[in-house]
Amino acid sequence: MRTFQITLSIVMIFLIGCNKGTETKSIESSSIALNEESDELSDAYSLFYTNCYACHSVSSASHDEILAPPMEAVKWRYQRSYKTEESFVEAIVQWGKNPHVDKALMRAAVDQFEVMPKQVFDEEELRKIATYIYRNEIEKPVWFQTHFEEQHGNPGN
Repeated sequence: MRTFQITLSIVMIFLIGCNKGTETKSIESSSIALNEESDELSDAYSLFYTNCYACHSVSSASHDEILAPPMEAVKWRYQRSYKTEESFVEAIVQWGKNPHVDKALMRAAVDQFEVMPKQVFDEEELRKIATYIYRNEIEKPVWFQTHFEEQHGNPGN
């Protein structure tokens, strides 16, 4: 009987020790996944910031000083037409690859700013940018909310 208890104790210690190693590996795997996700988010933001904010500036003092509509307005308009992340991303990618007046969702913006000039974007980078826009809160110029409400009413309605 005593041998059985000792054997059982050794087996339990072994199992507990193995389980803790698995938990550590699981935690390490989660950390790696979070770091990869963080790197992807950082990369997407960098692409977004570099490629979009040159024209869709958030630092302009007024609506009269911008070259293109604020990205928050673009996001709002596209989300009204494209309800899923997949369709939203695809629409942004297609627009980015070949902007054309006939495909424009933002007619008033096209009237004011003209059609976005065709850019040379890598499609994968466009997907990262579009996904970033869809998944994240976008910076707004200080004047944006007032202007938006003047043009569209209260966005909560």
